[in-house]
This record gives sequence, structure tokens and C-alpha cells, in this order.
Amino acid sequence: MKIGLFFGSFNPVHVGHTIIAGYCSQFTDLHEVWLVPSPHNPFKPTSSLLPDAQRLALLHTAVERQKLPLKVCDVEFALPRPSYTINTLRALQAQHRYDRFVVIMGADNLASIERWREWQALLRDFEVYVYPRVGYNAEELCVKYRAKFISAPIVEISSTFIRKALEEGKNVNAFLPFTADSLSLQSCCTPR
Repeated sequence: MKIGLFFGSFNPVHVGHTIIAGYCSQFTDLHEVWLVPSPHNPFKPTSSLLPDAQRLALLHTAVERQKLPLKVCDVEFALPRPSYTINTLRALQAQHRYDRFVVIMGADNLASIERWREWQALLRDFEVYVYPRVGYNAEELCVKYRAKFISAPIVEISSTFIRKALEEGKNVNAFLPFTADSLSLQSCCTPR
């Protein structure tokens, strides 16, 4: 099988994430898309992260409601931290020798790929599908890094926006694949 891996902190997961994952599952040659939550992105502070178990539960809820070939993959919680994508890819490839893994990322991430650990090996050994982001020429970046451009919808919703809106007491249910108050999302706004 050809499996797309959509990495993220998912702090919290929102409809932008599920739109991109759903698009990739239906409008590309991928058989499945796995959402891979990172317990520690080396480029982000961990102080405002929801607890791992809560982020996983929210992801499972979001995925189950989609009725699409989407899965949650918690492999990074068993790997050394911080989480480096190349290490995760190698671990998954060792566990699933007959599957092919594709990294799904936004053009903003591809623009900074040279900051990633072993980025040249990642681009050499794995396919990368890139969706557009405002302010980035995704097609040009794909040519430069030999990635595949996918014409997914541009969704400008971020977890940072969700957290800030919650801090301000806003109702963000329209942006979430679940009800914010039923899952006590307010905790993502309070640093631990």
C-alpha cells in the first residue's frame, strides 16, 4: 500500500487538518493517510501542548467522524524525543516493509526543509506531497526539491488561532471536528 503520513502537533486537531488529510485520501494515489502526532517537534516549545493522551483521543475522534481511509499513528510516542521525521520514517519502513510511505506537508514546511535532520536523505528515500500555503510558491518549491505538488484547498486555520480564540472565550466549534466544550479543550490554553 501507498500510505501518506501527515505529521503535526495537532494541538488541537482542527478542520484544516481533516480537510487536507481527506483531500489526500480521495484525490491522490494514496491508499490511506495516517495522521502522526508528534510528542515533541524540535522546532516548537512543548510548554503549551495538550497532554499526549488528550491529543491522541481528539485525533481518534476527528478521524472516526470522517468515514475516510484515515488512521491515527502514535509511533512517535515510542521513539526518542525530540521527534525527527527521518527517524519516524525509518521506524515505520522497518515495521511495514511492503508499504510505501509518502510525507504530506505544506509548502511552508518544504520552504524550511533544509533545517530538518537528514533532509537530503528524507527527500532521496521518500516521496513528498506538498499542499499550497498562503505566501509560498508551492509549485516552485516542488520543482526545487523534487516533491509532488497536490492542489489541495488552501485552509488558513491553525491550532495557534484555535488556542488564542479559546483564551479570548470565543466559540470555535465551527473550526473543530468535535465540540470544544465536551472535550475540555480549555486546557490547551493554560501552560503546564
